[in-house]
Amino acid sequence: MKIAIAGAGAMGCRFGYMLTKAGQDVVLIDEWPAHIEAIRTNGLQVVDGDTTDTLQIPIYRPEEVHEEVDVVIAFTKSMKLGEMLEKIKAIIHEDTKVVCLLNGLGHEYTMEKYVPRKNIIMGVTIWTAGINAPGVARLGGTGTVEIQAVEEASGRAIAEELVAVMNQAGLNASYSEDVLFSIWRKACVNGTMNATCAILDANIGEVFDTTTAEAVVDQIIHEFVEVAHHEGVKIDEAEMKNYVYTASNKVRAHYPSMHQDLMQNHRFTEIDYLNGFVAKRGLEYGIPTPYCAMITQLIHAKEQILKVQ
Repeated sequence: MKIAIAGAGAMGCRFGYMLTKAGQDVVLIDEWPAHIEAIRTNGLQVVDGDTTDTLQIPIYRPEEVHEEVDVVIAFTKSMKLGEMLEKIKAIIHEDTKVVCLLNGLGHEYTMEKYVPRKNIIMGVTIWTAGINAPGVARLGGTGTVEIQAVEEASGRAIAEELVAVMNQAGLNASYSEDVLFSIWRKACVNGTMNATCAILDANIGEVFDTTTAEAVVDQIIHEFVEVAHHEGVKIDEAEMKNYVYTASNKVRAHYPSMHQDLMQNHRFTEIDYLNGFVAKRGLEYGIPTPYCAMITQLIHAKEQILKVQ
């Protein structure tokens, strides 16, 4: 299977590495010059615990790729998805399936502008990874992947084939009967942790240990659940609270990706695809989302204070 990883950051490198090691024909696509040059010169270096492996894997800028592929797996930042799909349209033919494994909400609406619905596969993953330096990816831990074709009649067979390919690579994939539920559940976890940690410049444990955390987190969850219901995704609010608090206890020392982007690296965040998406949809549906709206405004204010570019 010819697979293009669109967005060769930490997660893109992880998937590209594992799929290539399993014998798949994989190319990486990215726009970070130093990262591209490092991989071309030294190979992709993968650090897993005390071991380091080096893998020769092709990496290109979007404008450099022209050979059609069977599958594109998107791992861009949320705000870069449409731009990436536009730039790599030469490799997407009428049967190419595009798999979205991005964090956040509403990506199916972006994808529909560039890819026929019959070729869209939505997914969610809880694998983790990091970038130590250009060309050097850091692995660790285990995870899972869930995917589901937007149009099952035309897309399920290839999606199930991709599940088998991912499992050969050790990615613990499964075909979901309700992937939007899983996407919204993960987004709700991120919506309670990412922005709060970024705004307060703290890790998850520090935020959740405050006396105000429960009131803030519970209200964010309520807003996510209410908007999800209007999007046709049924989430039990009590179960969601239990899921969030259980997850927070497992990663207390972790600084979420939004903190890494904003506070550590002064990069734009994905807030508009998490709390911002909920606030926007809440306004459209007439559902009050005051916490998500305020959090979104504060993150954008912080981006301006830090002069993020």
